[in-house]
Amino acid sequence: MTISISRPVSNTSENDSKTAKVRESLSTRKAISQIIRERVIAAGDPFFANDSIAHHISDTEREELKKEIEGKLQGVFDSLIIDTANDHNTKETARRVAKMYVDEVFKGRYHPMPKVTDFPNAKELDEIYTLGPITVRSACSHHFVPIVGQAWIGIVPSDRVIGISKFNRIVDWVMSRPHIQEEAAIMVADTIENLIKPKGLAFVIKAQHMCMTWRGVKEPETKMVNSIVRGSFRHDPHMKKEFFDLIRAHGFGDS
Repeated sequence: MTISISRPVSNTSENDSKTAKVRESLSTRKAISQIIRERVIAAGDPFFANDSIAHHISDTEREELKKEIEGKLQGVFDSLIIDTANDHNTKETARRVAKMYVDEVFKGRYHPMPKVTDFPNAKELDEIYTLGPITVRSACSHHFVPIVGQAWIGIVPSDRVIGISKFNRIVDWVMSRPHIQEEAAIMVADTIENLIKPKGLAFVIKAQHMCMTWRGVKEPETKMVNSIVRGSFRHDPHMKKEFFDLIRAHGFGDS
């Protein structure tokens, strides 16, 4: 007696088709940077190097973005012909640089502004107060090399004030993006003005640019100074002079 055993017939063609569709789906899946870019464009927001796009990115997407950047940086190192697979110094450099860009040196693009709580100007202070020097760290948007220096702020308050440490946080958040210094100074002033609308606002940056000291002309002594004066500092020359006299006492003008 012959016993016939029925076996399921493998549909090789159907399985291959499913596999191909999965591979096609994976290969055509949009990169997280493209998803975020389209979201920013749909909102009509700019995304220049010194713009913040943090409100368009979730915490999960920020982690995905770091992984995407890591992969593309690895391609740069490969094109530079660096043996990152065997070189103990550069083995994890792509990952470190991706994390550094998103979470540290360019965090002002990808992370929200630190919370800034304002308070009533209960004593109706109407005199100048200054802060500085505040350490400035940024990067030149032309070459992505460091800009390092100091900043000073002068305030004649209106009816609202903020804690003095918040000025340092605001400066750090705005400056932690690729910049040119002239635009950075305006952006810091705009941010402070929008938060507390002071009667007078002065902001000064003095910084050294590695795009001049490390490359190019290689001039180690040159520094760039920008000053923004608004409100009473612009309209009252005596008040403007008082501000600059105060920050000179805090080290502005020293080499």
